[in-house]
Amino acid sequence: MAKRAVKYSVIDAFTDTPFKGNPAAVCQLDDEVAGAVDEEWMQTVAKEFNISQTAFLTRVATTFGSDSNGVPTNPRFDLRWFTPVSEVELCGHATLAAAHYLLTSGVVKCDVIEFVTKSGLLTAKKVQLPSKFSNNEADGRFYIELDFPMVPVVECDSTEIPSIPETLNGAAMVNVQKTATANDLIVELASGNEVAGIHPKFDELQNCAGGGVIITGAAPSQSGFDFFTRFFCPKLGIPEDPVCGSAHCALAPYWSKKLGKHNLIAYMASPRGGILDLQWEEEAGRVKIRGEAVTVMVGTLVV
Repeated sequence: MAKRAVKYSVIDAFTDTPFKGNPAAVCQLDDEVAGAVDEEWMQTVAKEFNISQTAFLTRVATTFGSDSNGVPTNPRFDLRWFTPVSEVELCGHATLAAAHYLLTSGVVKCDVIEFVTKSGLLTAKKVQLPSKFSNNEADGRFYIELDFPMVPVVECDSTEIPSIPETLNGAAMVNVQKTATANDLIVELASGNEVAGIHPKFDELQNCAGGGVIITGAAPSQSGFDFFTRFFCPKLGIPEDPVCGSAHCALAPYWSKKLGKHNLIAYMASPRGGILDLQWEEEAGRVKIRGEAVTVMVGTLVV
């Protein structure tokens, strides 16, 4: 195959400020390139970008147009996510970044996009920001709403309780549970301030059971948030994930039950920071995750 140029963008998700939130590289592959590259190439590209996630988009052409009743169908894309060391089955911030790329680059002309992924069919929808953000239509700001599956939270056994005293920086663990899918540990501390103040020691975190370690606590009063979180996943080549959308598929129901509310505002208290607007749809078993994004880099890969 002759050398081809693959467009990419680096997009900061769950923020409206460049170089905050969580960066994701988004690569759109045309049919010819998609047929010529494999998982090894995608993994190599993700390693080259060396950020928490790299997303690869391929258009599913048969979904464009109208159904048998003449109703327009939503554009659909295959979507895969890779950390610098492995492919993952679910990623929130890189899905939001992929939707932002498609909406802002003119690739799609509608407000709803469907993604075919290893976690099933996911949707992303362009929605207005809450009314507290004045003039958001004039300045082009908008939320992207992700419709993701809820992830159950289950009990740990005694052998899975983490020993991370240096990381916790003197804070005590209030509760420890884990996600039922990736076996990420959920460690609750007494307050969001303690979450923000931890000092991650990655040798401790690397030796923990399961996948990653989610550390969370109730937000300080008057902060405007319901809970703070930080997420560490050195086993996947991500020492600290600046803003993890998929972790909130478990955290939304976890905190909803504790706080007695289904609509929550979450803050990721990493050095880059990020804000997630959440809605737990308990009966449907879904979590709506809303956030902003900003493009900080565009370029081409030579294939």
